[in-house]
Amino acid sequence: MQAVTTISGEVSVLDRADVDTDQIIPKQFLKRVERSGFGEFLFFDWAKQPGWDLPRRPILVAGRNFGCGSSREHAPWALQDYGFRAIVAPSFADIFFGNCTKIGLLPVALGEEDCRALASAGSAEIDLEALEVRFAGRAARFEIDGEVRHRLLNGLDDIALTLSQGAAIEDYESSRERSGPTTTAL
Repeated sequence: MQAVTTISGEVSVLDRADVDTDQIIPKQFLKRVERSGFGEFLFFDWAKQPGWDLPRRPILVAGRNFGCGSSREHAPWALQDYGFRAIVAPSFADIFFGNCTKIGLLPVALGEEDCRALASAGSAEIDLEALEVRFAGRAARFEIDGEVRHRLLNGLDDIALTLSQGAAIEDYESSRERSGPTTTAL
C-alpha cells in the first residue's frame, strides 16, 4: 500500500447523503477477484442519468453517511480505481471507513459547513500529518484514530503490519510446544 501523507488537487462533488455501497458499485460488478477494474462501474446507475458529471480528481466531497449499506470492500476499491485518493464527508458508515483505510483511501470527516465550503473551493490539500484540510485560505482540522493514521502514513496494510512483527512471530513459533510434526522447518 502506498503511504498517505498529503493529497492535493481538484475536488469532485457528490452532493448526496446516505450513498450506500450498492450505489457506489452495484452488485452485478462484484465478480472480479482482483481489486482493479471496478472504477469503470462506479455509480453505474447514476452515471446514466442526464447531466451526470463526476470528474476523476484526487478528492471527492460527499454528503453525510457516505458508504452505508452492505460491507462490501469493492466500494472503496472502485472509488480508488476511479482515481480518488481521499473522500471528505460529514460522516461515514463505520465498516466503509475501515475498508477505506485498509487500502490507503483516506476518509476525512468534516462538518457539513466545512464540506460545503470545500466543495465550493474546488481544490484542497489534505495533510494527514497535520490533520488538516486546507482550502480557500483556511484550514479545517479533522481527527482520525492514531493507529490508523500511523498505518496510512507508513503505507502499512494488514499484511505489512503483520510482517513488521516478523521477529516476534519467529520467537513465538520457535518457543511454543508442538504436539505433532514440525511443519515450518525446511
